Amino acid sequence: MLIAAIVVEAAVAILAVLGALKGRPHLYGFAVTFAIYVLYDVARLEGWNVGEGVLSVLFLIASLSALVAVWGLYREKP
Repeated sequence: MLIAAIVVEAAVAILAVLGALKGRPHLYGFAVTFAIYVLYDVARLEGWNVGEGVLSVLFLIASLSALVAVWGLYREKP
């Protein structure tokens, strides 16, 4: 199940970058968010010894980048 999650998260990150390259730069926020999710899940899968503080900082960065992306979507004109 974890491998499936990694594949889906990576696909979302790639699609977000492609969308950002087409003129919607706030989608980079989603790309960063999901790239961090991939990194976290790969670390779990591989059993990397990652400190709790590092994970907390990564999730804070992921949350902030998602917030920026959502704010950009909110401000986007239809």
